[in-house]
Amino acid sequence: MVNKLTSIVIAIIGVAMLYMGAKLLMVGGTFFYLVMAIGLLITAFALFKNKRIALTLYAVLMWIVLAWIIYEVGFDKWQWIPRGDLIGLIGVWLAMPWVVRSLSQREAPSRASAFHPFLGGTVIAMIAIVIGLMFYDPYPQEGNITTKRNPTDMDVAGNDWSAYGGTNNGLRFSSLKQITKDNASSLETAWTYHTGDLRDEKDASEYTFEATPLKVNNTLYFCTPHNEVHALNPETGELKWKYATSKDRSYLQQHQTCRGVSYYDAANAPAEQNAASPAACRKRIFNTTTDARLRALDADTGKLCDDFGDHGVVDLHANMGTLRPHALMQTAAPLVAGNLVVVGGSVMDNGFNAGNPSGVIRAYDVISGRLVWNFDPASPDSTQPIAAGKTYPQDTPVAWATLSADVKNGLVYVPFGNASPDELGTKRIADSNTEKFRDTLVALDLKTGAFRWRFQSSKNDLWDRDNPSQPSLLDIDYQGQRQPVVILPTKTGNLFVLNRLTGQAVYPVNQRQVSTTGGVAGEKFSPIQPVSALNFIPEPLNEKSMWGLTPFDQMACRTEFKSLRYDGNPWTPSTEGGSLIFPGNIGVFNWGSVAVDPERQILIASPVRLAYKYNLIKRTPQNARDRLFTKDGTPYWNENFEGDYAIHIQQFASGLGIPCIAPPWGRMVGVDLTSGKTTWLRRTGNTKNLNTTFLPGRFPIGFPMGMVAHGGPLTTAGDVVFQAATADNFIRAYDVNNGRLLWENELPAGGQATPSTYMGADNKQYVVIAAGGHGSLGTKTGDAVVAYRLK
Repeated sequence: MVNKLTSIVIAIIGVAMLYMGAKLLMVGGTFFYLVMAIGLLITAFALFKNKRIALTLYAVLMWIVLAWIIYEVGFDKWQWIPRGDLIGLIGVWLAMPWVVRSLSQREAPSRASAFHPFLGGTVIAMIAIVIGLMFYDPYPQEGNITTKRNPTDMDVAGNDWSAYGGTNNGLRFSSLKQITKDNASSLETAWTYHTGDLRDEKDASEYTFEATPLKVNNTLYFCTPHNEVHALNPETGELKWKYATSKDRSYLQQHQTCRGVSYYDAANAPAEQNAASPAACRKRIFNTTTDARLRALDADTGKLCDDFGDHGVVDLHANMGTLRPHALMQTAAPLVAGNLVVVGGSVMDNGFNAGNPSGVIRAYDVISGRLVWNFDPASPDSTQPIAAGKTYPQDTPVAWATLSADVKNGLVYVPFGNASPDELGTKRIADSNTEKFRDTLVALDLKTGAFRWRFQSSKNDLWDRDNPSQPSLLDIDYQGQRQPVVILPTKTGNLFVLNRLTGQAVYPVNQRQVSTTGGVAGEKFSPIQPVSALNFIPEPLNEKSMWGLTPFDQMACRTEFKSLRYDGNPWTPSTEGGSLIFPGNIGVFNWGSVAVDPERQILIASPVRLAYKYNLIKRTPQNARDRLFTKDGTPYWNENFEGDYAIHIQQFASGLGIPCIAPPWGRMVGVDLTSGKTTWLRRTGNTKNLNTTFLPGRFPIGFPMGMVAHGGPLTTAGDVVFQAATADNFIRAYDVNNGRLLWENELPAGGQATPSTYMGADNKQYVVIAAGGHGSLGTKTGDAVVAYRLK
C-alpha cells in the first residue's frame, strides 16, 4: 500500500513537472525538466506495478540530474537546491527499508533485502557530496589588502561623529582604534534606548528608521521616522531631551523616514562669523522633515532657535508654486558647511507626469535662516536668491541624498538624480538644462552656489537610476600619482572616481553601446552609457541564473524570464509586455553609500543583486486621472497621472516571494583604491528572520546565502568594518583586510541604517545603530537604538 501511494505522489509530481516543463520548452527554455518528468513517470509506473527495477531506474535518474546540475551551476550548493532537493528527497524515501523490502519480497522472496545496493549507494553518495558542499563555497573571492596606514590631512571622525558621514567628506570612517580586528569578538551591548515612535496603520507602508546618530557636544542626536529629534547621554542612553510635534500620519506619504540630523557650533566658526553669532542657541541641531521644513533646535535644550527663519523653522515650500499633498519631502540629513545649511529635496516618484516640485538646491544662513543662494537645474547660471513672489521651474532633477562638502577648497557636491516621471521620457526635451543635470554629480561654489563642473553618471535615465549616495571625498595615490578625488556610487553599480576639483575621471570611464530599439512609441534612448573601470554591475542573467526553493518555482521563474524582454545589460528598454531590469530601481548602491578608510585607501561596499520587472501601462484621456489597480486589487504606486503611461514595478520573484535570481542578493567587497582592484568579495547576511510567504512568521534558520543590505557600512582605524543593513536583523563586524567575520549580534528589529562610532566620556569606544526595520524590505519593525562597547 505504501508503494502504491508513493507511486501516485511521484506520478502527480511528474505530471506537474511535465506540464510546466513543456511550457518552459515552448518559450525556448531547457528541455531537461521534461527528461526529469519522464524519469519520474517511468519510476512511478514501475513502482505502481511493484517492479524492483523502479529503484534502479530512479538511481540512474539521480545520477543524470547530478550531471545536469554540475553542468549548469558547478558546485554552488545554493543553486543545487531547486534543481535537486525534490529529486533527492524522493530518492531518500525510495531507499528506505520498507520500500526496498516490499519490492524485494514480491520479486524474489528468498533474496529479500532491505537495502538496494545501487539506489542505496547512490543516495549515500549524494548525501556525502551535499555534506562536502556545506564546507565549500565557490563564490567568495579571497584576498588580503596590505596597504599601510598613513596619516591624512582629510577631516575624519574621531572622538565625535559630527556629521551624517562622520564629517562632511562622507567617508563613514573613524580614526578610533580601541575596537580592533583582534578584540571585536568581545563586543557586548552597552545600552538600548526605545524612541516610542512606532508605525501606525495610518502611516506609509515604507516606514523606515534609517537614522545615523551624531555624537557631538557630549550628546547623541538622531531623528525618528516622524521627525522627532532625541538627545541621549552617549554612555548610558538616557534621554536628555526630545523635540516632537504632532504626527502627520498618511499612507499616501511615499517615504516616512529621516536619515539624520546635522550640527553647528558657533565656537568653531571663523572669527568674523563667530563675532556675529547670537548669545543664545550657539550650538544648533538642524533637522529636515517629510513635510518639507527645516528646523533649527538648541543643541543643549531641544527648543527651537527663535532667530532662525520663522521662530526656528524655514518652510521649504517657499517659491515652489502650487504643490500637491506629500509631493515634496526631505528625508536626508541637511549639509552644514561653514556658515550655511544646504538642502536638496525629494519628490514623489512617478506620481504625476508634470507639476512636480523643483529640484533646486538651497543654502540658508545657519543663524538667521536667510536664503543665501539657490542652484536651480533649470537656470544654472542664476544663483542669486529668488525674488519674492517668483517660483522655481517644476519638473527638474532632484538631489535627495545627503550632500558632501570640501570646505578647504570651497566646494559642495550635489548628487542629482532623476526628474519625475523616472521611467518615461517621451516628453523630454533633448539638450535642455534639465537633461544636462539629470543623474549628474555637480560641484558648486560653497559660498555662492556658482556652477563649477558636472559629471553625468547615466544618460537619458529611463530606469530610476538616480544618484542615491552621499559622495565620498579623499586623496588617493592611484598608479603612483596623488589626486584629490570624489567617489560617486550609483544604482547601476558604477563607482565613478573623479578629480574633485575638475570633475575629470581618475579611473577610466568607457562608453558602452546599448540598444535603442523597442520600448514604447515616442521613446528615445541614448546609444551609449558610461561604465567605470571600478564597478559592480552584476553579471548578465540567463536562464541558468534562475532560482527557487523547488523545481516548480524555478521553472516558473525560468518561464517568466524567457517571456520578458532582457537585453543582457542594465539598460533594457521598458515595455508594455514587460521587461526585466537588472539591477532594478533599488540599485546596486543606494542611500547607504560606501565606507572609505582614507589612511589606508580602502573602500568597503555592499553591492546588491536584485532584478525587477517593469511594465508600462497605457493611459488614455478617459483614465488619465483614475487610480490603476493590479489584478488582486492593489493600487499601483507609480501611476503617473495625466501621463501617457503608468509604471508598474515589482521585484522579479516567484510565487513564494523568493527572488527569481540565484543568491547572493547581497555582498560585501573590499577595494584597494591605489590600484582600483577588488581584493576580496563575500556573501553577507543570512536567511534568519526572513519574512516569507510560504512559512508562518519568519524563517528560523540562518543560511549564509547573502542578503540584501539597505544601509551603509562603517570602517575604523582599528581595521574593522561594521554593518547592520542586511535583511536578517543582525549587526556584524568584519576584518577590513579580508572580509572575515569577527562578531555578530542579533538586533531587536531590522537594522536598515548606517552605524556610527564615538569615544565616550568614560574613555570607551561605542558603536551605535538604529534598529527599527524597513517597511518595503519587510524586516521586523521597532524603535530601538542600540550601543555596543568592549566587555
